[in-house]
Amino acid sequence: MKIAFYGSSLVSAYWNGAATYYRGLLRALAAKGYDITFYEPDVYDRQKNRDIDPPEWCKVVVYDGTIDALKAVTAEAAAADVVVKASGVGFEDDFLLEDLLRHASADALKIFWDVDAPATLAEVRAAPDHPLRAALQQLDMVLTYGGGDPVVDAYRFIGARDCIPIYNALDPDTHHPVPADRRFGADLGFLGNRLPDREARVEHFFLEPAGRLPDQTFLLGGSGWQDKPMSGNVKYTGHVSTRDHNAFNVTPKAVLNISRASMAENGFSPATRVFEAAGAGGCLITDYWEGIELFLKPDEEVLVARDGQDVADILADLSDERADMIGQRALQRVLSEHTYAHRAQTVDTLFRHHAAKLEAAE
Repeated sequence: MKIAFYGSSLVSAYWNGAATYYRGLLRALAAKGYDITFYEPDVYDRQKNRDIDPPEWCKVVVYDGTIDALKAVTAEAAAADVVVKASGVGFEDDFLLEDLLRHASADALKIFWDVDAPATLAEVRAAPDHPLRAALQQLDMVLTYGGGDPVVDAYRFIGARDCIPIYNALDPDTHHPVPADRRFGADLGFLGNRLPDREARVEHFFLEPAGRLPDQTFLLGGSGWQDKPMSGNVKYTGHVSTRDHNAFNVTPKAVLNISRASMAENGFSPATRVFEAAGAGGCLITDYWEGIELFLKPDEEVLVARDGQDVADILADLSDERADMIGQRALQRVLSEHTYAHRAQTVDTLFRHHAAKLEAAE
C-alpha cells in the first residue's frame, strides 16, 4: 500500500516534538512493506536545523511555503491508498486538509492524525464553524498519539466516525542505553522547550524542588529558558540535540517528565520523553496523569509525583541502586510492550481491515 503522509517534519526535530513519533511509527510501517512518502513544508527554519538525512525507508518531499507548492503536493495524494493529514503541519493547515480530501481517491483511506488532540479539540470547541468539523464527515477515522476515553468521546461528539489512540512508543534503534556523559551529570535532569502550556508546571515540578534541595544538582535542557530565574544549583545547558538525548536520559540519577497542562488533564498521554527515557534505561520521575499504569508500573518501573514536594521527597530518598533498578525494569517493559513495532501492528490491522471492507463491497 502507498501512504501519502502530510506532517510538520520528518527530518527535523527543531521545535517539532512529533518528529520522534513520526520516525518511529513510519519506519515500523515501512518494515511491514508500506511505500511511504512524507510531505513537509519548508517553514520555521526546520530545514536549516535537520538532525537526520532523508531515510531510505521513506521518501521525503519538502515543499516551499507557498500555496502553489502546497497545491502541487496535495495533487500527489490521488495516487495513494492511504492519505494522512497530521495536525500542526505549520502552513495553511485548513487549506491543506481541504485540498487533500479533494484529491484523494474515493477508495483511499483518509485519516486525520492528531499529534496534539487537547489543543485541537479546544480550538474546535471554540469555533463552531471550524473547518475540521465539516472535514470529519469525509474522513474515515481520526488517529491520535494520546488521549483515552475523554479524547475519543470528544472526537466522536464533534462528528468523527471513529477515533483510535496510537500511543507514543520506543524506537530501540534510536533510543537505547549508552555510556554516561559528564556534560549531563546531575541528580535530576529535565529536557523540554519553554512553552506557555508547560512553564508553570516546570516551575512547580522542577525549579521549586531545586530550591528546596540546595545540596543536589539539577540540569535543565531545552530552548527558551535562558532568562528564567532559577537557583544556583540548576545548570542550564540550552538546546540538546537528538543525538545526545540518550546520554541526557541515562547520565543523571533520575530524569523528569512534565506533561503540558492539557495533556495531564486528559490523561492517557505518555509524552515521547517517557519512552525515550525508559529506552535508555534512565530512572524516570513523572508528574501524575491518569492511565500511566497502562505503560509503566508506578514505584517499580517509574516514580510518580503529584506536586513539587513529591519530586523533592522522591529525590531526597532515591539511592543510586534503586534508580538503576527502576531504569532497568522500565527498559524491559517498554521493549516487551511499547515499541513502535507494537504500534505499527495496530495501525497495519486498521489499514488492512479497511482494505478488506472495500474488497467485500465490490
